[in-house]
Amino acid sequence: MHRASRIEKTMPDTNPQTMACMEVWGGNVSANNSVAMSGLDAWVYSKPFAMAQGGGDVYYVSSCATGRITRLLVADVSGHGEQVRQTANVLRDLMRRFVNHLDQRQFVRSMNQQFTQLSDAGCFATAVVTTFFGPTNYLTICNAGHPTPLIYRAGKRQWTLLERGESSSDAVADIPLGIDDMCDYEQMSMQLDVGDLVICYSDSLMESKDADGQMLGEQGLLAITNEIDVSDPAKVVTKLIEAIARRAPGNLEADDVTILLFRPNGSGTRVSFRHKLAAPFRVCAGMLRSILPGGGPAPLPDLNIANIGGAMFAGLNRRGGRRNA
Repeated sequence: MHRASRIEKTMPDTNPQTMACMEVWGGNVSANNSVAMSGLDAWVYSKPFAMAQGGGDVYYVSSCATGRITRLLVADVSGHGEQVRQTANVLRDLMRRFVNHLDQRQFVRSMNQQFTQLSDAGCFATAVVTTFFGPTNYLTICNAGHPTPLIYRAGKRQWTLLERGESSSDAVADIPLGIDDMCDYEQMSMQLDVGDLVICYSDSLMESKDADGQMLGEQGLLAITNEIDVSDPAKVVTKLIEAIARRAPGNLEADDVTILLFRPNGSGTRVSFRHKLAAPFRVCAGMLRSILPGGGPAPLPDLNIANIGGAMFAGLNRRGGRRNA
């Protein structure tokens, strides 16, 4: 009875969180949601340690003014309680500020600078930041000291650790945020196909134990993931949690647990005429709100051909992806 009750709580919400243009959704509280947006489907599971109101794991999803750019963030923030809640709000503001940026590098720089300022208070973070461009199914990833994401290639029917691929050679990799405010982080890029899956997660998964009491690590987690049936992506997170919990008593109960699963759905190749016309007005409305008390930062787009020109001329979207990594 106890195990059945715990597993039941991992079943996702049947009513998806449908993202509106220029919306930022997430936080550091308990969640078990499916998230629908143009070009991408996602599933978010987050459980703070000891059923606390908020935990150290922070997750966010955002959608740009045209719905072509989706950004997804998973972070593990040091500290507890009010300190983490305030940090989560800072990250939300940064997500809003850069919601219309196709190039995520400035967003990552700003995150790092923010945590450098907070480091005197003992606040650091690891994070995985991903930006998905719907018209080309292109994904850009930055890993700042966080556990390595997992990727499932439908063509090979296999999960692997997300290896370093194309990247800028003058950037650093795998350094937590807040260590050096002058560094630029490595950005990896890759093409996703419909049917591919990506999992970002907190360290509680790989710190779980196997039947012999040994820590799973990334390789152990990868082996478990490859045992899971992925024919229904909506059930993958639940199956992964169940499989880890079965390995040893106490697994996933001693720390925050967060899993973010997403996949391209093939619907992001076109932007409707209505969205094209409405996009500039959404940006202007966001700018007007930014000048009001508590209105947040102005959500200006970055000035590149794919982002600006592609909003009106579909052919220019092809410039998105590799040039922003």
